[in-house]
Amino acid sequence: MAAQPVLLLAAVAVFALTEWRGWAPGMATFLFQFAVLGLLVVLEFLIPYNPSWRPDRQEWGYYAVYYVLTAIGGALGQSLVLLAVGAVANPYPLLPLWGEIPLALLLGSLASYAVHRAGHTYAWLWRLHGVHHVPGKVNVANNGVNHVADVVISQGFVQLALALVGFSERAVFGVGLFVVAQGYFVHANIRVRLGPFNHVLAGPEQHRLHHSTDLSEAGHYGSDLSVWDRLFGTFTWRPGREPAAVGLTDPRAFPATGRILNTLVHPWRRSAG
Repeated sequence: MAAQPVLLLAAVAVFALTEWRGWAPGMATFLFQFAVLGLLVVLEFLIPYNPSWRPDRQEWGYYAVYYVLTAIGGALGQSLVLLAVGAVANPYPLLPLWGEIPLALLLGSLASYAVHRAGHTYAWLWRLHGVHHVPGKVNVANNGVNHVADVVISQGFVQLALALVGFSERAVFGVGLFVVAQGYFVHANIRVRLGPFNHVLAGPEQHRLHHSTDLSEAGHYGSDLSVWDRLFGTFTWRPGREPAAVGLTDPRAFPATGRILNTLVHPWRRSAG
């Protein structure tokens, strides 16, 4: 299945066009995100992994609300992050762009892995991140089911890590396009197999295991590269391995996804689980 190569080539093309035509990186990223989402929604209808995981009309409604809330909150947080990135990013990078991007990808992936694993390890971060694991299905639409604060923390941590090391804004933008494509791809309810490439790149097979209710197989904290899961012992995929069920081990720990206001305030309640 060529879905992943197409997405990765599209990310390269958008980066090159943005550099060539002088487009605003923020707008280019926003439009690219919509294009990726649209393509994967079509593929979910054509080659679904699990047809019962398709969102119904009601789910589409509140997934859309989560998407808007996350986009607004994420954009607000990202505005502050971009200001900080602009303030600390090195205007004269030590490496050419072709050398910066692979290194920025590796470091950004490591930072993403660390903050994601922390979200599953520390109770106060799980109160935020656990919102994403409430749905009992995995599809591209509920990739946007997140607590706004979780999005701000995770995205901000990764981008600031890149900037503090000294990567240019251009490199951060290029890596961001790859992360957008991968973030939606791994969550897609599509029947694809990456085979041995699973040991380098994250994919839907791994991410479904990440959402498993069986915590012994729910590793895979990398949503772009899988090399850190391999290195730190959280790689559980093997050919043919599939989760029996996805969602929370204790569904009572969080409000149902459709209870949006309750979900947003839940992490701040003293009794939050």
